[in-house]
Amino acid sequence: MSSSWFSHGRSRGPGGSRIALLAMLVIAAFAAMASTAAAKKVPQVNIASQGEPPAVIPPNTHYFSTIQAAVYASHKGDWVLIEPGVYDEEVKIPKANEGIHVRGMNRNTVIVDGQHKVGNGIIAEKANNVWIENLTVRNFDTGAGCADEGCGNEIWWDGGAGSKKQNVHGWFGSYLTAYQTDLLGGYGIFTQNEKEGTWENIYASGFNDSGIYIGACWECKARVYNGTFEKNAVGYSGSNSGGRLVIENSIFRQNSAGIVPNGENPGDGPPPQNGMCNAKRPRSPFYLFTSTNIEHCTIFRGNLVTENNNLEVPATHATAKAPWGVGVELPGDMGDLVEGNLITRNVNNGVLGFEYPNPFPPEASTIDFQLTGNKIANNLFEENGTSTGFLAGDITLQGGAYPHGKYTSDNNCVTGNVTTAALHPAALETEWSCALSTTPPPSNGAGAIGYLVELSEQAGSLRKPKVQEAPGPQPAMPEPCLGVPANPLCP
Repeated sequence: MSSSWFSHGRSRGPGGSRIALLAMLVIAAFAAMASTAAAKKVPQVNIASQGEPPAVIPPNTHYFSTIQAAVYASHKGDWVLIEPGVYDEEVKIPKANEGIHVRGMNRNTVIVDGQHKVGNGIIAEKANNVWIENLTVRNFDTGAGCADEGCGNEIWWDGGAGSKKQNVHGWFGSYLTAYQTDLLGGYGIFTQNEKEGTWENIYASGFNDSGIYIGACWECKARVYNGTFEKNAVGYSGSNSGGRLVIENSIFRQNSAGIVPNGENPGDGPPPQNGMCNAKRPRSPFYLFTSTNIEHCTIFRGNLVTENNNLEVPATHATAKAPWGVGVELPGDMGDLVEGNLITRNVNNGVLGFEYPNPFPPEASTIDFQLTGNKIANNLFEENGTSTGFLAGDITLQGGAYPHGKYTSDNNCVTGNVTTAALHPAALETEWSCALSTTPPPSNGAGAIGYLVELSEQAGSLRKPKVQEAPGPQPAMPEPCLGVPANPLCP
């Protein structure tokens, strides 16, 4: 009831006190009804138990021998609590079971094990508001017999692969480990065609595409923090994802390339990758940035990006030929902010931004993704660019070779960075300063394109993939019973 209504109930006149009393009685009655209803709606607690249930099963508690059975018996707001054990199963969370919490009681000993069979680990299929927490998923492989959505994904929130729509919202993960110990794992922790989500305290290693992936969301409304992504072809990949998207306070190390947001065609449409605020569904894959003074909402900040030179990790046909030895790679990115990161020991480039005709070599369907509107600010660069590549260094920008009408790779800027290696173009800190209202395309022509081709060829010819070791234990959720209704595991 609004305060204005309640004040009106205490209006002047001899009946005012009676009206006030009546209002109080009505409020009390509604409160009692609400309390009774709430008491009947205690969330069901499903425990995937490989042991024997107790002799007396408490109310609202149900025992299942598989996680899948517990999921199918759950409804919005319910909890699937998983006891320690190794679960040899794929788990699907369909829309009929959306809004549930799936939580392991110990991150390192609750293991969903693919045993190197073709399939996916845990997949939320077009289901809103699904939480997955405090467990490990490992060794689900790509291979023949996959459905259209693909396989080899350990934990996947799938809002509609290939649909070019964002009709699903709410993906939440914390204290998750995903790893692969052969050459056939695709993605570790993965979401596409969804918005409004967070990942925190997550780990991924050993994947031939990327450790984590966020794709096909022009307005992602997402945050990733306190993650570690190592020994993958790519640490983070984000195709056509933008708007409010922040990846921060995380570690990207010993991948072939560290952080790689990108425009993609056709891939996870609709293109492009666009970091501008209040992003709308694109009607065209191009945005004209008329100034360097724009507000950025796709932000990569406060991360450690180090030693992304690893050519012994698995790779797909595509990732095997991507530029390597790069900390932050910006292929056809628009409107992103790279800020406050420690970027070290990446042998080719700390930051490498470039135009991206995709598919390449150009054909009739190619989109010439521009590198435009990006800002590289207040990063600390150390020991990058130690290779013999002639455009190796701390920051290298390429653009101007593939203009698309009035759209060109302009209005990128740099400011406040601490650098120790070369910058390309050499006048990057002056002619591309963020103090300027506009900046030109780098216009470094065929030489810069040749450098990109060289890195691609090196990545293919020098790569010697081998199996990555399983990681050690990761920090577990400190209070796995927090927020859970009372049950035998959480009395």
